[in-house]
Amino acid sequence: MADVVVGKDKGGEQRLISLPLSRIRVIMKSSPEVSSINQEALVLTAKATELFVQCLATYSYRHGSGKEKKVLTYSDLANTAQQSETFQFLADILPKKILASKYLKMLKEEKREEDEENDNDNESDHDEADS
Repeated sequence: MADVVVGKDKGGEQRLISLPLSRIRVIMKSSPEVSSINQEALVLTAKATELFVQCLATYSYRHGSGKEKKVLTYSDLANTAQQSETFQFLADILPKKILASKYLKMLKEEKREEDEENDNDNESDHDEADS
């Protein structure tokens, strides 16, 4: 692994790793458990990340609605995170987009249900006190 070249090849066309290693190093060092990172671990993490992103994008494209237009959309990624068991851990990071008006309506409904629940609890407390 020591002879792996990261960057442009002699023709200047292709790189083994596309992600910036300095950024990956910063992200890895942000963990308090990590004190030092050797070059091999950094390169392997970068390559694994690229392969993961490629797999996510390919799966989302194949199962998404933008296939006819040859486009990968955020909605395709969010649907993949919601529907695929493999990518379900991304559901919090890639939530489905909703309009602000729908979100506000959902909040009002939740508050109304919560208020009704509290009213029911209060009524049952009064009934118990009357007995």
